[in-house]
Amino acid sequence: MSDFLLARALHVLGVVMWIGGVAFVTLVLLPALRARVDPQQRVAFFERIESGFARQARWTTLVTGISGFYLVYRLDAWERFAQVSFWWMHAMVAVWAIFTVMLFVIEPLWLHEWFLTRARRDLEPTFRMVERLHWLLLVLSLVTVAGAAAGSHGWLWM
Repeated sequence: MSDFLLARALHVLGVVMWIGGVAFVTLVLLPALRARVDPQQRVAFFERIESGFARQARWTTLVTGISGFYLVYRLDAWERFAQVSFWWMHAMVAVWAIFTVMLFVIEPLWLHEWFLTRARRDLEPTFRMVERLHWLLLVLSLVTVAGAAAGSHGWLWM
């Protein structure tokens, strides 16, 4: 297997694990918590489950980022970032950057403690905000994945 094929395989596997996890949290875990877990236990349960996902997401975003940048380097595809028709390249970098900053900087340094403090004070509004944020991130991610899949197979929007 060539370095290019390995990088592409790692990139796709990383995206599947990472965005699939975001879809699970958004579409399965959060609704189940709302429907089946006592509100006072909801935050602690969510924290326990999502901390496991966060570890996995850190690894998969690293693999996705490293392999993605390597693919751009290997293909010498830097000029795509200057073309609007390759909007999905910009979207991939933007979504990756959002998640990377959230997972490696904002969450461990500030967000985790802020979330717990706010949830103790205002549980339901805090949980709704978490749900909305996950929906936003999932929609952005899925639009990006769809655009990248179509664009990398020749469909250019503009």
